[in-house]
Amino acid sequence: MPKTLIITGGSRGLGLGIAKRFHKKGFRVFSIARTQLKKCYEIEQIQCDISDPTALKTAFDSIFSNINPQTTESIILINNAGMLGDVDTIGNISLENIQQTIHVNLTAPMQTSALFIKQTEHWKCRKNIINISSGAAHNAYGSWSMYCASKAGLDMMAKVISKEQKKREYPIKIANIYPGVVDTDMQAEVRATPPEKFKSSQRFIEFHLKGELLAPDDVAKIIYKLYKKKKLNGGKAIDVRKV
Repeated sequence: MPKTLIITGGSRGLGLGIAKRFHKKGFRVFSIARTQLKKCYEIEQIQCDISDPTALKTAFDSIFSNINPQTTESIILINNAGMLGDVDTIGNISLENIQQTIHVNLTAPMQTSALFIKQTEHWKCRKNIINISSGAAHNAYGSWSMYCASKAGLDMMAKVISKEQKKREYPIKIANIYPGVVDTDMQAEVRATPPEKFKSSQRFIEFHLKGELLAPDDVAKIIYKLYKKKKLNGGKAIDVRKV
């Protein structure tokens, strides 16, 4: 297959929408996720807890053993998997939950990016890393310390990798996507948070009541369009609502 997509968290929500969109456009799609979908024939699913670095490396080794660099025209890594973590002021959150949330949202994308870069360093094809970030990277929400901090870290990671890759013979293009408020399980989780723990919960409830949530497939279409037009580069952050 000349075009390949590797995506984390491709079994539901926005990740599933992206996986299906790229498959429809001719990509062979590998999803690395904790859960697997039955009868989802478009996606090759690797069940893996991305917070386990050993399991993550095994998953990447398995994927790349099935890809021929000589015939590959394009290969993409999309770091999509993420979690909100416990929503509360940080003094009320367990150390274990802080560690888990930061690992899934920031450490794992750094690890997947490192594995992807190492595997494809000498590949001459088109190469992209796309991170699903959030406007929370630069907007501070009370009770979202881990989510905001990890997304801010993801944005800086993209800038650093972009700077590093400029010096490479066969550079990887990288960019971050702000998908807006998407109709996913995470949004349902936000709306269900008691206002005493998250003062902005009513705002997200209003998004839902007014029908202002974006459909995963619509966001996936925009991401593919940006990829197709070669806009995903320079370590920049792109808000799909402004495209």
